[in-house]
Amino acid sequence: MHYQSTESWGYYVPAMRCMGSSSSSVDPLEMVVRLASESAVVVFSVSSCCMCHAVKRLFCGMGVNPTVYELDQDPRGKEIERALMRLLGNYTSAVPVVFIGGKLIGAMDRVMASHINGTLVPLLKEAGALWL
Repeated sequence: MHYQSTESWGYYVPAMRCMGSSSSSVDPLEMVVRLASESAVVVFSVSSCCMCHAVKRLFCGMGVNPTVYELDQDPRGKEIERALMRLLGNYTSAVPVVFIGGKLIGAMDRVMASHINGTLVPLLKEAGALWL
């Protein structure tokens, strides 16, 4: 399903729907790994977060349509957010978190650093998210 907004961020997919009816028994970290590997670019986001908005705008501006998981719209969003914080190795804000080609890129600072130093586009091409 497309993300319903005046601007399209790519695809919004409720994480619970992807994991099936037994998703309450699935470890949140396993859920993150599975969801991250299902699309070329995956963004874990919160709909009211300005940094999440900025990273989605960056990708859409580059012609990349990320799969977006809005954690505030998911019943297990808080559990997924805690799993993301463990992956990032910090206990501050866990969003946005970006995966490209199933590999953890990191939060907004890592994405922007990759964009500025020229390594983001090759990662996107390698993952099949960009064809330039």
